[in-house]
Amino acid sequence: MEVLRGHSALGTPVRGWQAELTRLLDEHHLAAWSSQPGERASFAAGIASFLAGLADAQVVPIYGRSAADLESLCYQIERSIPGEGPMRRRIDGPSGIVSRLRKQPEIPGRSPLRHRFIVWHDPDEMIVRDAALFGRVADAIAGVAAEAEYASDDLLLITRAVYIGGAPLREYADDQSGQFNRWLSDTTEEPFWRAVTGIEHPPVLVGQISALLEDPESVAHEALMATLDALVL
Repeated sequence: MEVLRGHSALGTPVRGWQAELTRLLDEHHLAAWSSQPGERASFAAGIASFLAGLADAQVVPIYGRSAADLESLCYQIERSIPGEGPMRRRIDGPSGIVSRLRKQPEIPGRSPLRHRFIVWHDPDEMIVRDAALFGRVADAIAGVAAEAEYASDDLLLITRAVYIGGAPLREYADDQSGQFNRWLSDTTEEPFWRAVTGIEHPPVLVGQISALLEDPESVAHEALMATLDALVL
């Protein structure tokens, strides 16, 4: 994971910052944090609106203040991603979160979509209440995304998560045992998603919102270079 630390004051965002940051989502999930609620809200509205306007994309919003446990999280997901029957309130197994995330969105009259963006507003609520649960969900999202790209012969669906929060999100990102930095493993054996995909760790980029807005082009370039360096190594 590349950690971007920005400490400059937020100025006027450059034109097209949404498009530049969307480039990051080609290869990474994004965790964007700020200590200012208004800054988080403005960033969330801007990036979600841009992603929703893409021709081949589906945006799945998760409103964290109403999704602090597994029951309420599943309630929100099943209303954005249709499935056969209701979701079971679990992560793995039939009709769970992983099963629903694997489902290709089908919209009558439109060709199959290529991108699914999960925009999670205020994940701090779940992180504070149950960080272990948040880690399991983040692990599932990153795992399903990597599985579709590296271990599946089905029609490619690129899934990316955008987490937008405050201090708890930043602290979680700094935790080297958290699921922004490593795949989840309940045993001494190789983590499930690493074994399935061959990817060493979840590709999550973390940045302060002010830094992301100030120079998104440089951020995108740095992320690309980091990805290329990792491939060389």
